[in-house]
Amino acid sequence: MVRLVRAGPRALSMAAEVVRAGGLLIYPTDTVYGLGCDPLNEQAVQRVFEVKGRAGKPFPILASSLEEARRIAIFNDLALRLASAFWPGPLTLVLPKKPTLPSVATCGLPSVGVRVPGHAFTLELIDACGGLLVGTSANRTGHPPPRTVEEALRELGQLVDLAIDGGPAPLGQPSTVLSLVGPRPVVVRVGSLPLGRLEAFLGLKLS
Repeated sequence: MVRLVRAGPRALSMAAEVVRAGGLLIYPTDTVYGLGCDPLNEQAVQRVFEVKGRAGKPFPILASSLEEARRIAIFNDLALRLASAFWPGPLTLVLPKKPTLPSVATCGLPSVGVRVPGHAFTLELIDACGGLLVGTSANRTGHPPPRTVEEALRELGQLVDLAIDGGPAPLGQPSTVLSLVGPRPVVVRVGSLPLGRLEAFLGLKLS
């Protein structure tokens, strides 16, 4: 049976233990509740695919800092500017991946979505778990992303090892996703970060 714990120091130590052992956890972020594991553990990542009922679509990775994100992704000047302007926050950047990240997490693609979330507890949690966590939403594929731990538990409760209750997710919708792997920035998903803020920053109309 899944263990449920309130966000706090005890949750951090329990989560670190679960992640080190290759387990899965439900945890709060600034956007929605996440389903996480060590992204460098191929067996754990494969289990996330099975729990979500998902295949062929890569998982985003949450990092505790820009430095941690640079362990798995290649940042050009534009990516560094965007990260400096919008992180921590609800912007996921799709960037070329480094060989340090197993290809199972990206479904063999040469790119990875990375983000530093704007949530104090989540940053502590990711740091306690090694600096990186799989950051997919804690729901079955095709279902709405959960805003509360109760919604996440109804979806996945018996399929994970630990759930952390941090109250309702402040933003309540997924991050905005911007791909920088092509010749110009491309919006993959409009989410919590308004498109207008990105366009104003970049000085161009996004598609």
